[in-house]
Amino acid sequence: MRVIVKSHKLQGSTSSEVNAMNSKEFYQQQHLIEDDEIDLAELWHAIWSGKLLIIIISALFAISSVLYAINQPNIYKATTLLSPTSDQGGAGGLAKMAGQFGGLASLAGINLGGGGTDKTGLALEVLKSRFFLENFITKHNLLVPLMAANNWDINTNTLMFDEEIYNVTNKAWIREVKAPKKPQPSSWEAFQEFKEILSIATDKETGMVTISIEHYSPEIATQWLKLLVNDINSTMREQDKIEAQNSIDYLTKKLEETQLSDMQTVFYQLIEEQTKTIMLAEVSKEYVLKTIDPANAPEEKAKPKRALIVVLGTMLGGILSVLIVLIRYFTKKSTPTNLSNDSLSDNKTEFDTNQATEEAHKNQALGKQEYI
Repeated sequence: MRVIVKSHKLQGSTSSEVNAMNSKEFYQQQHLIEDDEIDLAELWHAIWSGKLLIIIISALFAISSVLYAINQPNIYKATTLLSPTSDQGGAGGLAKMAGQFGGLASLAGINLGGGGTDKTGLALEVLKSRFFLENFITKHNLLVPLMAANNWDINTNTLMFDEEIYNVTNKAWIREVKAPKKPQPSSWEAFQEFKEILSIATDKETGMVTISIEHYSPEIATQWLKLLVNDINSTMREQDKIEAQNSIDYLTKKLEETQLSDMQTVFYQLIEEQTKTIMLAEVSKEYVLKTIDPANAPEEKAKPKRALIVVLGTMLGGILSVLIVLIRYFTKKSTPTNLSNDSLSDNKTEFDTNQATEEAHKNQALGKQEYI
């Protein structure tokens, strides 16, 4: 009997310990569930408790943004508005009269081609091409002001250069680059840089073309823009003159080969049209793009937007500081050693009550066993 009683005592003690452990785990889990619930009041309390850190970080970001914005050089944008010319060089050679005389020409084994060509679209694509821009930069000696300039003195109207890239006194490139690059920028680098400052926009409804160039100097931006418009008109004019002359040579050759009077009449008219194209190209200065609003030196900078930089920098600092404060607050809260004394006291009281009830039931069971 005593052995049985002792066995029951051991079992009772073990059951009590298990219940105690289960109760402790239950209260810990309950506390963790309560910790996971976040209300606005607690959130505001966390932010308010870290207000000093938020103010310091936001102020640092604001000061840094102001310094950064002040040190940024002004960029000026020169803009011009262009319109496609009504007569674009005879519609590109033989194509203009293809519809009228295509049937007769085909009888003689001559292909006059299809419809006309969009000279404006072609001119804009040529303007953005690498070949045209590289030739433009070389022709007007734009490499130094394009690649080495870093500011503009408004008082003296002079361009300032980066001394680590270009030596103005010796007129030599001294930048340090890794192979295969050289101290003097390549034509490819100049092309990429010019594309960054050049913008072209076309209005689909009116067909108007807006071309803009950005630079540290408003005078240089305006000058480059005028040269660019003049050069693209000259390039397209020369191309059409060459095409027209090639067409005349071709038609003259075919005229000598045919004996049909009707075909000779067609060739004479085609040659006349190509001759008109050459004559119009020679007298038309604005051959493809006609200037509606000429470029003028801008008096106001296009960028940087210093006020916007400061506002965004300050907002970024405020957001980061709030995140840091919240992360610190809830990290500390989730740590077991940081449980509140009130929560621990309540849990301990409830745990002691449950343990006392279990002990009473256990003693009653033991008393019955000893009586037996």
